[in-house]
This record gives sequence, C-alpha cells and structure tokens, in this order.
Amino acid sequence: MGLDIRWPIGLMFSLIGIILVGFGLFGSNPDIYQHSLGINVNLKWGLLLVVFGGFMLTMAWRGSKETPPPGGPGAGA
Repeated sequence: MGLDIRWPIGLMFSLIGIILVGFGLFGSNPDIYQHSLGINVNLKWGLLLVVFGGFMLTMAWRGSKETPPPGGPGAGA
C-alpha cells in the first residue's frame, strides 16, 4: 500500500505547533500568563508539537526509503 498515515499526522502537528510558537513569541500579551504561573504555555506546547511533528515526518520519510524485500506479499505461489 502506498498510504502512510505518518505524513498527514506529521504535517498537522507541525503546522499547529508552528502556529502556537508564533502566537507564543509574537502575538500574546504576557499578562495573560498570570493564570499559568507566568509560563508561556503556547510557546512550550508549540515547541513540543513541532518536535513530535518532525519526528513523525522523519519516520515517514525513512519508511518511504525502505524497499520491500524480494519475495514479499504476492511474489509467486
């Protein structure tokens, strides 16, 4: 099969992570983080999502480079 679910999962998590990192760095007022003990939650979770998305994309890329062994499914009777 040619479908690898890691590609869309990696892209989705990476995109959402990039949006959160951007909002954490540039779009937020530091006063809103008083409820979270002054921690920039958007930045930290955005970085985590980018790392996870990058991991999924790396695994999908590595999986697409592997060739199936000769005599795999459907190779002869």
